[in-house]
Amino acid sequence: MENLVTTKKHADLLLFLGILLFLFGLVIALFIPLMTNPRMGLSAHLEGTLNGIFLVILGLLWNKLLLKDNWLKALFWLTIYGSFANFVAVSVAAITGAGKMMPIAGGKEGVSLIEGLISFLLISLSLAMIAVCCIVLVGLYKYVKRPF
Repeated sequence: MENLVTTKKHADLLLFLGILLFLFGLVIALFIPLMTNPRMGLSAHLEGTLNGIFLVILGLLWNKLLLKDNWLKALFWLTIYGSFANFVAVSVAAITGAGKMMPIAGGKEGVSLIEGLISFLLISLSLAMIAVCCIVLVGLYKYVKRPF
């Protein structure tokens, strides 16, 4: 019974946080003209909205994931971290103009502390989101393969 309660709470939180992140993505778009790197500001807008949508979709299919409790908890926290870290990293880069790891969006080299923060976030969120996708695929595979 506890597993069902935890699963429902996680699903509901993913829906709530997804809409919240989607809202952050919309709001940051209002400030794009004021940013040091407006192109990166557009990226922040897209990261917020797309990661918000991802959280909502994951919240909607959460009950279909056949995973043990510890894997569901890890999946939940990795997803929250990866989604919000993505938005934060790109937003910080847009506001400061830093972000040499993102040259396509026009990121220039900034203060080493900011560069370190952005680099840490980008690398760690990439690993987190790869793990998220692998765990979700395993949980969905088990769901699809289960006997009816």
